[in-house]
Amino acid sequence: MKKIALIFGITGQDGAYLSKFLLKKGYLVHGVKRRSSLINTYRIDDIYQDKFKSKKKLFLHYGDVTDPLSVSNLIKKIKPAEIYNLAAQSHVAVSFETPEYTANTVALGPLRILDAIKKFNKKIKFYQAGSSEMFGKVFETPQNEKTPFYPRSPYAIAKVYAHWITVNFRESYNIFASNGILFNHESPLRGETFVTQKIVKALCKIKIGKQKKLYLGNVYAKRDWGHAEDYVEAMWKILNYKKPDDFIISTGKHYSVKQFVNLVAKKLQMKITWKGKGIDEKAYLDTKKCIIECKKEYFRLAEVNTLKGNYYKAKKLLKWKPSRDINSLINDMVESELKKN
Repeated sequence: MKKIALIFGITGQDGAYLSKFLLKKGYLVHGVKRRSSLINTYRIDDIYQDKFKSKKKLFLHYGDVTDPLSVSNLIKKIKPAEIYNLAAQSHVAVSFETPEYTANTVALGPLRILDAIKKFNKKIKFYQAGSSEMFGKVFETPQNEKTPFYPRSPYAIAKVYAHWITVNFRESYNIFASNGILFNHESPLRGETFVTQKIVKALCKIKIGKQKKLYLGNVYAKRDWGHAEDYVEAMWKILNYKKPDDFIISTGKHYSVKQFVNLVAKKLQMKITWKGKGIDEKAYLDTKKCIIECKKEYFRLAEVNTLKGNYYKAKKLLKWKPSRDINSLINDMVESELKKN
């Protein structure tokens, strides 16, 4: 019998890559999407629309992690062997504006799934998508599985709750429940409001004359950026390890937002020069035309200055390591964006 996987948050970047990965592994994949007046399945349309070619191996269901009855009914109906919880209000800035909704989805969503697993079938394996944002105001660099959390946003705080409730259900009810603490991971499927995609889209449009300027916040914030396609493989490896556990998934290297901008500009053969300091720092194209400015409204209320992961445990136990570096990631994102323009 084929393994059945259930993905909450299948229409997001990670859900799309994970569903494709699992289909190649021979799984039957069921995905949960929220009811909306907008069609938001574009990331998985290539594998969902042609049902006859795919022999109906991918199924979509309406549901919502904020609705306990919806969650329990889906798990009872589908009877999955593995559940991947990727559903979340995942934008840090938005979490300050909607803290209660963020807590309801990010913190209580996984609790509802775990509670349903406890009720219907404790043999179901559960993956919880953690975030490097949980480390926040870091105690050490690089961060590993034993580094204490110091979250700096409602989103990160909710993720910390989700992490520990997953550990608690694992230890209290003997459920195979694991956390993947994933550092920033990007791709051509990344949402437009995330800084990497925002940079790529803007510079591509500036290059061809469709946009005049890009506005950013703290260009000195450093992040450990990997490719989402690598990271969904890690998710699967975590759930197929011999025992439930928690793993850091990262590249072990970090770059500032400013460095990311410079690498994208280099790929686009745009010669940019930075002038000024702090909020007044600007980037000029060919030393004349200002194309990037910093704006106070894009700075976080509580900044997270540097995140860099140590994936040694995943490398040793899961035999996982990233296959792409930041240049490969940027090439992928830029080339995909240029095709759209």
